[in-house]
Amino acid sequence: MKILNIVGARPNFIKVAPLHRAFLTYPAIQSKIVHTGQHADSRMSDVFFKQLALPQPDYSLGPGPASPCTQTQQTARILVEFEAVLMAEQPDWVVVVGDVTSTLACGLAAAQGGIRVAHVEAGLRSGDRRMPEEMNRILTDTLSDLLFVTESAGLDNLRREGIPDEKVWFVGNVMIDSLVRYRPQANELDTVGRLSLIPGEYILVTTHRPANVDHEAGLVNMVQIVEAASAHKMVVFPVHPRTQANLVRFGLMSRLMAIPTVRVLEPQGYLEFLNLMEHAAVVITDSGGVQEETTFLQVPCLTVRASTERPVTVDLGTNQLLADLNPATVRYHIGEILAGRIKAAAIPPLWDGRAAGRIADILLNERTPVCSRQGFRPA
Repeated sequence: MKILNIVGARPNFIKVAPLHRAFLTYPAIQSKIVHTGQHADSRMSDVFFKQLALPQPDYSLGPGPASPCTQTQQTARILVEFEAVLMAEQPDWVVVVGDVTSTLACGLAAAQGGIRVAHVEAGLRSGDRRMPEEMNRILTDTLSDLLFVTESAGLDNLRREGIPDEKVWFVGNVMIDSLVRYRPQANELDTVGRLSLIPGEYILVTTHRPANVDHEAGLVNMVQIVEAASAHKMVVFPVHPRTQANLVRFGLMSRLMAIPTVRVLEPQGYLEFLNLMEHAAVVITDSGGVQEETTFLQVPCLTVRASTERPVTVDLGTNQLLADLNPATVRYHIGEILAGRIKAAAIPPLWDGRAAGRIADILLNERTPVCSRQGFRPA
């Protein structure tokens, strides 16, 4: 069985690493990696291959345009270039993960070529179709042959959308597989210590969603949130390249740099960021993956969005949504967290570091009794 695993953006590397490693334990599976070049910046790509022990990709579709391009232009480029790979390889499965542009583009190219598609992290819905990721999720799930679900809400969403039961498998979360495996290495690296930070005495901020950083009003709100957070504790802010470009574009970088209790950092590698996240007093983010990771690490998380596609992080975890981006609201919630007035949190079912192994077993054997909407159980 030949499998092509698709990577293109930062979250993909974290999710594909445990999948590729699990596939390689089966002699009957030939696993290859295709890099779409969606994230051409080495700070968002190359470092992840190294830290996650991923081999160099079997195919690199090349970096995207040097100048910013639309999602449609990026999708079109990947469709055309990945079609050539499919024709050369004729795989049995194309495995796509998450909800980025590469996920939809490669899934669509495979489906149009009559090649089966497996979607890892299927069924997640925010209910906000203004988010590019939401459209990517819905369309990818529609064209996929197997859908691997991370939480019970995903099962409900797919059932409501009419996806047949036999396509859907509740397997857990491969993002957590990587966290479990690399957490000791992240702690050994001790980024917190190397930056002279005190565990529990800083707030970690990360933001990259278009609604928050692509427009001046949204980015002003984010800078005000950083200012509000810095009134409580030191703020550590690894700045995404997209966010950095717009901070400069809108003349906000100097305002951010002028805050005395803010540490602005370059984008961090996976291990560095994991260590910063684990030892933060609070994490403020708009990232879906960070919501999951903080839930597993039991670190309080404030998500600056009106909705989340990962409701289990709110229902069971440490996550709180902040639809109101008023700095006073942010200050209030940080104060509540630092005062210890937060709910007890639990780790969601099957977030145990073994999701990739379940997926490999299912793809190889396609044994429906092994897994069901009620959850995975050993054969």
